[in-house]
Amino acid sequence: MDNPILIETTRGGVVESRHRGSLAVVDSDGHIRFSLGDITTTVFPRSAIKALQAVASFETGAIEKFSLGNAEVAIACASHTGEPEHVVTAEGILNEAGLGRDDLECGPHWPSYETAALNLAGKGERPCSLHNNCSGKHAGMLISAVCQGHETSGYIKPEHEVQRRVRSVIEGFCDVDLSDAPMGTDGCSLPTWAMPLEKLAYGFARFGTGDSLEPERVKLCQKIRSAVAEFPFMVAGSNRFCTRIMKQLGQQAFVKTGAEGVFCASLPQLGLGLALKIDDGASRGSEVVLAHLLQKLGVVDADEFAAELEPGILNRNNIKTGDIKAASALSDLKI
Repeated sequence: MDNPILIETTRGGVVESRHRGSLAVVDSDGHIRFSLGDITTTVFPRSAIKALQAVASFETGAIEKFSLGNAEVAIACASHTGEPEHVVTAEGILNEAGLGRDDLECGPHWPSYETAALNLAGKGERPCSLHNNCSGKHAGMLISAVCQGHETSGYIKPEHEVQRRVRSVIEGFCDVDLSDAPMGTDGCSLPTWAMPLEKLAYGFARFGTGDSLEPERVKLCQKIRSAVAEFPFMVAGSNRFCTRIMKQLGQQAFVKTGAEGVFCASLPQLGLGLALKIDDGASRGSEVVLAHLLQKLGVVDADEFAAELEPGILNRNNIKTGDIKAASALSDLKI
């Protein structure tokens, strides 16, 4: 059975494209509050799970050992745009541990923020691994290896103690056994384990509330959420959806996108976790779905959030050519 159509894009008043998907909203007791589509089939969470990867990195005591500030904590959860502030902050984490950019094993790519890429090219420079959108996460993992006395080389391999710790943390938060789960390789070369959306949502509910977590882990989750609320730019960047949402909502919500149309969110005050997947991998679909869920849950006001709920499609002349809208399955969803 196909997942429902959640998002439609229009041009000239005609529906031009449709995005199917699934979503789960789960409380910190593991109860599914509501869902659409298939939430039991496994999906790769990709970068949407970076907050839990950061928990694994910082449970080693790295924040205290290297006196990391909130900006550095926040960028460990990032899929950033490679702007100068991101590069400097990620490199600062490495320098605190006596490491450098050559220790990163995420690979280089051009900044996704066009201005940053053009400025880099204009100076005749090429990108390095610090420009990789995942460099902050990798820096956090590297210093966690230093804290534990592990070899830093090869920290991206699934058998390395860094990744073994990451897997264990994810299993603990999401109440899953990943030992036999499908494992793939993420865009930044780290292992990624597939799991059901309902389990992802459960993990993010607990990340927000701390329910049934150890006291020290609760404090660390609070620290990460506070850091991201203070520095939402570090988690994404200029004109990015995640930064805009968390800049507006502060500690009411932690939201994080992932590749291939995945999105996770934690709503601490409501005790809920959200996870969704757009079947065709379109981020324009996942963003609008998340915006509607936040509105339906009363976290945001529909009038103030109108641009996120129904973003216009603009061409190169800045002319509006269409809209991205909730389809009936989503707009009629009762919460």
